[in-house]
Amino acid sequence: MATHKLIIAGFGGQGVMLIGQMIAYAGMLEGKEVTWMPSYGPEMRGGTANCTVIVSDKKINSPIISEATSVVAMNLPSMVRFEDTVVPGGKLFVNRSLIKEKPGRDDIDVYYIDANEIAASLQNDKAANMVILGAIARVTGIVELESIEKVMEKLFIGNKSKLIPLNKQALTAWKG
Repeated sequence: MATHKLIIAGFGGQGVMLIGQMIAYAGMLEGKEVTWMPSYGPEMRGGTANCTVIVSDKKINSPIISEATSVVAMNLPSMVRFEDTVVPGGKLFVNRSLIKEKPGRDDIDVYYIDANEIAASLQNDKAANMVILGAIARVTGIVELESIEKVMEKLFIGNKSKLIPLNKQALTAWKG
């Protein structure tokens, strides 16, 4: 594995920060070097939110990313803002449920994921972030799905533990 540098962006309430945290925690479980850095817009819920995640076998000198190996755009403003940060040959994950426009680049790999529709088919609209998380893990190999599931079991406790089976199902729901 090389160093993976991700930017995950969307609006508040889409679970953008949770995607990043879960990747970072899964990386830690796998003994990798990780950073996770959140950034919020003026409002939390409904405002813009993004985070950067770096996962590497080597020491990480800075959590700041100017060029990303992958970008996740959960809404159109996020794609517009971060598309240019993807390195040539990098990956752009587009939530096609909310983004109808195509990216303006042909030097990156683009993955269109109907995250909201897939989550709705699982009877939980809020699982769109887990659909995207599963796609990221499978396409990039940044962390293993099993590690994400272990993180889920540690994070989703108490009342939230009942969401674990659904979220595990959402991780593998995208068939891209």
